[in-house]
Order: sequence, then C-alpha cells, then structure tokens
Amino acid sequence: MAGDELTADTAPRPSWRSIALRVAAIYLGARLITTLFLFLAAELSGFQSRMGADAGLGDTVVAWDGAWYWLVAFSGYPTSLPLTDAGQVAENAWAFLPLYPYLAQAVAVPFGGQWGTGALIVSLIAGYGASVALYGLLRSRLDESATLWAVAFFASGPLAALFQIGYAESLNLLWLFCALWCVARRRYGWLYLLIPLMAFTRPGVLAFALFLALFGIWRWFHRAREPLRRAEVAHIIALGLLAALAGFAWQLIAGWVTGEPGAYLATELAWRRNWVPGDPSFAPLEPFLAGVSFWFESMWHLPLALGYALVGAGVLLIAAALVLLPQVRRLGIEIRLWSASYLVYLLLVFFPQSSIFRLLVPLSPLWGAFAVPRSRVWRSGVLLLCLIGQWWWIYNMYALGNSTWQVP
Repeated sequence: MAGDELTADTAPRPSWRSIALRVAAIYLGARLITTLFLFLAAELSGFQSRMGADAGLGDTVVAWDGAWYWLVAFSGYPTSLPLTDAGQVAENAWAFLPLYPYLAQAVAVPFGGQWGTGALIVSLIAGYGASVALYGLLRSRLDESATLWAVAFFASGPLAALFQIGYAESLNLLWLFCALWCVARRRYGWLYLLIPLMAFTRPGVLAFALFLALFGIWRWFHRAREPLRRAEVAHIIALGLLAALAGFAWQLIAGWVTGEPGAYLATELAWRRNWVPGDPSFAPLEPFLAGVSFWFESMWHLPLALGYALVGAGVLLIAAALVLLPQVRRLGIEIRLWSASYLVYLLLVFFPQSSIFRLLVPLSPLWGAFAVPRSRVWRSGVLLLCLIGQWWWIYNMYALGNSTWQVP
C-alpha cells in the first residue's frame, strides 16, 4: 500500500478456508483456557465477592454490566429518568446501547429465551469473527507467523474473558476491525453499514470520526504517492460526517424519549458518583483530570502535580511509540491513526478508573507490534504474560469484585 513500505512476505497465501480453520484452532484453545479461569473464579467467589458464595460459571455471563444488558433486553429503556433520594439522576439503562442486548435476546429464542445463553453465543461468535478480521487487517503488513501470533495474543489477552461474557465489546470489535480493514483496502462502501452498527453497539464511534478526519488529511498530503480520487474524497467526508452524526444519535434518542435533552449525559455522570460524590459536570478533558485528582490526591495521597507529570509523560511516550517505534510503524498508517484517535477520545471523555483496562481493548490491532520480533522466546513470553494478566483480571473482577479498583 502506498504511504508505507509493505513488509508482509510474498509467499503464496493460504485460502480463506484454511485461514478460518487456523484462527478457529487458536480461538478455541484460548476459549478453553478462559473457561477454566472463569470456572475457578466462580469457585473462589465468597460471601463478600460480587457474585456471592454460590456462584457458578453461568453467573459470570450476566455479572456486572451483563445484568444491565439483560435488563435492556427484557425491559427496554425508561421513559422517565429514575432519581436517587437526593433527586439526582440514578444509574439506568440509557448508558447501554441496544444492538447487543436485543441481538442476544433474538439468538436466545431457540434456547428457551435464556438471555445469558444468547449473550454467550453472540460474544463467542463475534469474538471469533473479530479474530478473523484482525488476521485480515494485519496480514497485509506482517508475515503469516507474526499475524497468527498477534491473533493468539488477542484471543488470549488480559481481557479475553470479554469473548464469553454478556458484554458488547466482542461485537463492537468485529465491526471495528472490519471497518479498519475497509479503510486499509480503500473499500468504503461497507462503512456506511459498519459505522451505524458500531454507533449502536458501544460508545466510541466519535473516535472513528476523528480517525477518518486524520486519515483524510494524511491521504491529501500523500496523494502524490497514492492518487486521491474525487470519489474517495467524497467517501471520506461523507463517512466522517456519518460517524459524527451517529456518535450523537443515541443522545438525541434518549433526550427525545425521556423529554430530557441531557438524559444520556446525566446517566453517564451517575456512574461517576460511585467514585466522586456530588453532582459532577462534563467538559472535554475534565473527566480525565478529575480522575487524576481522585486517584492521586484522594486515594493514594500523592501530590497532584506528580499525577499530571506522569500522565503527561505517558502521553508523550505513547505518541512517540506510534510515530517512531519500528514495530508499530510496520502495522500501517491506518492502525496508527486509529490508535491515536481512540486515545485522544478517551482523554477527552473518560473518567479513569478500573474499567480503563476494558476500554483499551479497541487498541487490539497493536498486538501486531508485539508479534513482529521473530524470537520464539519473546513470543512465548508475551503469550504467557497475556494468560497471567487474564487470570489476574478474572480473579479480581469475578472472584472478588468488592473493591473500588475491581470493577470491569
């Protein structure tokens, strides 16, 4: 592809049937390990844990946000915002987008309407589809071995439990990886479907709008190496506007149904009161700065200036890695621009707490950078660290889940 030198090997590539089988073998092996981890977490769950002393493997599917998605599937969305005793907007279903819970409910029909069963099937299948899409996204840049190792890191990563619990992440990753593949291959037509699908599965499509804007600028400055046709310009502009509109669509729907223009924002802020009591407000970047203040001053009793310094240093290091690190550059401009756009989006809107691990999952194409080194010791070590991180996350969020930092 123009703009970056292709680094994938030129050997004959396997058929898509062969690819699907290879990815399936990796994915199924990873799911067996995750199932074991979730089973152990349920067994270790005690009276003080989130799931209780009698938890079973099935309880992990509908725990935490899985219960909210279940509520959406069975009760829909409130027409009036619920209030706390203090008169503030309480946590409610408007924080959760509709595509995943309703799709899980439809899939559950042949299984007696058991929503948890439908959610498990949707998450498993979507996770496999995302793994195949990730292979396709990375294969044009990496050789066969590195691509499969990247898929293994993704399927076995610290947050791999998301592929078999009642969360919308796996479905959103499927749409996202397909969308990035379309941009990388300059096949824009499918994006008119994929962008709305992303918008009604998980928050974050505004990051994709920013990505398209940056990608359009990059294409303009590199048009001498890769011709930029008028049709492509029109697609990029139209899709960017579509992503921006789709990013605000759910807010408009929530406001229209409830009669409260700020219904969605008030609902999201209700969750922040779990960490910061009172009546929080929102402005771009304010949630992240408030989170730094909460953790460094209130929780860790450290100077706020130290928090800002560490965050600033982290931002600079990440920016340098996306721009300069050879392993990251090999992944192509699309993955790098997406990663930068998504991180900017999180900085602008997210209140940092333990869910940050889950919210970083859309950066999964960067697993390709960890697979670039050809050392078997390195790759095996990364995979081992993925599995250790996965057990740590599952144990804390499901076997325990009784502390401020143990919320998935």
